[in-house]
Amino acid sequence: LGSLNCVEWSLLPPATEEMVARAEQLKGRFHGDPSFEYECTEINAEDAERLFEGGKELMIKEESRLVATIEQIDRAVGIIPRGAFVKTPLGSVHENRNFEGLSLTEAKKLSSYFHFTEPVNLKDKTLLEKADLDPSTDFLDSLEHDIPPGSWTVQLEKGDTVVVLRSLLWLGLTFYHVPMTKQYGYVYFGTGEKNLDLPFML
Repeated sequence: LGSLNCVEWSLLPPATEEMVARAEQLKGRFHGDPSFEYECTEINAEDAERLFEGGKELMIKEESRLVATIEQIDRAVGIIPRGAFVKTPLGSVHENRNFEGLSLTEAKKLSSYFHFTEPVNLKDKTLLEKADLDPSTDFLDSLEHDIPPGSWTVQLEKGDTVVVLRSLLWLGLTFYHVPMTKQYGYVYFGTGEKNLDLPFML
């Protein structure tokens, strides 16, 4: 949802692959005006020719950039605890009604959290590595294999009763989980800019 006055809210359009690709080329902060147009200057000649032939301008509105950025953040840092969702033998994914939360010991490990998107690294694992995985719960990519290593911080808060994960790649993304309960979630309060200096900071 989007709003200009925090009173009236409307649905944002869905993000397309083209919108995400064009938004990734933009740098700098948002202006706060959905109709503001960015000029895509760093676009390769092939894409420029295709867009020109299709009658499309080499511009992207801030509303489209916002939608694409939200999609990027969800793909990169939308996460769930291990066991919160299960995959059936037929391949469908459902919320696990028996999930009662991670133990405190497990909740402190990055390997207990998964990206809630189509797996990429899982397909590259060897049969020997896959033998240790439970296909009903370990069907997504774990955070422990994120690149660059060290792009997540794990902290205990409120007297060791809440585990908090923070992304150093998308500064402002905070995930929480209360061990031994079904409570978990994440929120993003940031500038919408990826921390491209992270590899040099680690």
